[in-house]
Amino acid sequence: MREDFGTRAGRFRGPALAVALALCLTALAIPGRSIASGGGRGPVRTHSSQTSPLGGINIESVSGRRPLGVADREIGRARALHAQVVRVGIPWSMMEATGQGQLEPRILAYTDRLMADAAASAIKVIALVDSTPCWASSAPASILGKCVAGRFGKANAWPPNEPTSYAAFVAYLARRYGPSLAAIEIWNEPDQANQLYFAGPNKAQHYAALLRAAYPAIKQAAPSVAVLAGSLVGYNGVFLRALYEAGIKGYYDGLAVHFYTLTLASLRQFRQAQVAGGDEKPLWLDEFGWSSCWPRYTVQQEQPCVTQQVQAQNITNLYRSLAHTPYVAADLLYDLQGSTSEDFGVLNEKGNRKPAFAALASVLLSPFGSPSPVTLRLARKGKQVTARGSGPAGDTMRMEVFQGPTLRFKALFTLNRFNQYSLTLPSALGASGLTVRVYETWTGPGKDAQKSI
Repeated sequence: MREDFGTRAGRFRGPALAVALALCLTALAIPGRSIASGGGRGPVRTHSSQTSPLGGINIESVSGRRPLGVADREIGRARALHAQVVRVGIPWSMMEATGQGQLEPRILAYTDRLMADAAASAIKVIALVDSTPCWASSAPASILGKCVAGRFGKANAWPPNEPTSYAAFVAYLARRYGPSLAAIEIWNEPDQANQLYFAGPNKAQHYAALLRAAYPAIKQAAPSVAVLAGSLVGYNGVFLRALYEAGIKGYYDGLAVHFYTLTLASLRQFRQAQVAGGDEKPLWLDEFGWSSCWPRYTVQQEQPCVTQQVQAQNITNLYRSLAHTPYVAADLLYDLQGSTSEDFGVLNEKGNRKPAFAALASVLLSPFGSPSPVTLRLARKGKQVTARGSGPAGDTMRMEVFQGPTLRFKALFTLNRFNQYSLTLPSALGASGLTVRVYETWTGPGKDAQKSI
C-alpha cells in the first residue's frame, strides 16, 4: 500500500490458487445424498447482526515531499466515498530518520494535517507503521553501510535491533493521534517472501518480539487504540501458527490480513486456522482489490487483469458478501488512486474516477444487499452436456449433478477473470435426465442456480 521501494505494497499475496476453470473433479456414482439435502457448504456463518465491518480505502502514505494540500485531497476523496476508515502508511524510517525522538518537521506536519482532516470528516485512521531507520536497523553491515537516512533502501526492511525503539515510536503516535486512530498496524506483511517489508531470518520470532514490545506501549499511551498484528498474506495459517508458538497471544486486538486471490476463500481458511489455534480475535481485511489493467495487460503484480466494469462489480459483491460476517471487523479496498504501473485504484493515474469509484461509494454507504446471482445455462451436443454461467468473485464454485434424486457427479472450480465458467460434464452421465446445481462456496447451495435437461 505504499511506494517505498518503487512499487506499492506488493500484490504478491493471497493463496496460489489457479484462476483457471474446472478443478478437482470427483468420481462418478456418488451414493446416498439427495438433491434436497444441501450438504457440503462448509462452515455456516451467522447473520444475526446488522452491523457491517468498518468500510474504507487505502490512501497515499505519509510523506514530507508532498504539499499539505495532498492530505486534504486524500481525505476529501475518502469522504466522497463515504469511507468510515482509511489506512495510511507512516514510515518510521522517514519520521525518525536521524535518531530516536528526532522527528522530521515536514513529515510530522503532513501527518498532523491528515489526522486533523480525517477527524473533521469523522473518518478514523489505521496507521500502518513499518520501515526501520538506519540508526535502528539490524541489517548486516554490508547492507547497513549503504543505508541513507531519509531514503528507502534494503536496510529499512530489517527489524530493529531493539524492539523497544519501535515501541517508543508507536506509543508516541498513539499519544499524539489517539482520538483520530481506529488502530495502529504493527508492520506490513512480515510473512511476505519478497523481503521488501520484513527481511532477514527467524521472521516469526522477530515479529513476535516487536509485537510484544509495541502492544503494552500503545495501550499505556492510548488504551482505546486497537493494535493490529499480522498484516499477513499467507492464508494457510503456517506463519500464524509460528507466531502463536513465538508467544503473540494477548498482544493484539485484531489480525490484519491481505488477500487478493479468492478473497473469501482465503478469509475462510485463515479463520479456520485461527480458531484451531484458540484465537477468536477479529480479522481486519485492510488490503484486497483488483487491477483494471485489461486489455492492456493480462497480469499485473501477479494478479489477473480485469476490466473496469468487472472491477466495479467485484467491489460491490465483496463488500456485500462481507456485510454479515461477524469475525471481520473492517474491509478496506486497495486502493484510492492507481498509477501507470498499477491499476488497482478507484481513480486512474490522472485522478479521474473509474466505475469502481461509484461502486465503492454506493456499497460503503449501503453495504447490505445480495451479491450478483449465480447463473447457469445447459447446452447439449451429442452425448455431452456443457454448463456455462457466471457468479460473484471471491470464492470457489461448486457444481452438483443429479440423476433423479441421486448425486452422481460433483466439481470444485473457479471462475475466470470475467467471473464466468464453462464446464463440460463427463459423457458417462449421458445427456438427459440430469439436474445441475451450481453455487458459490461462501453463500452455499441456498443461493444456487439449478437447471434440468
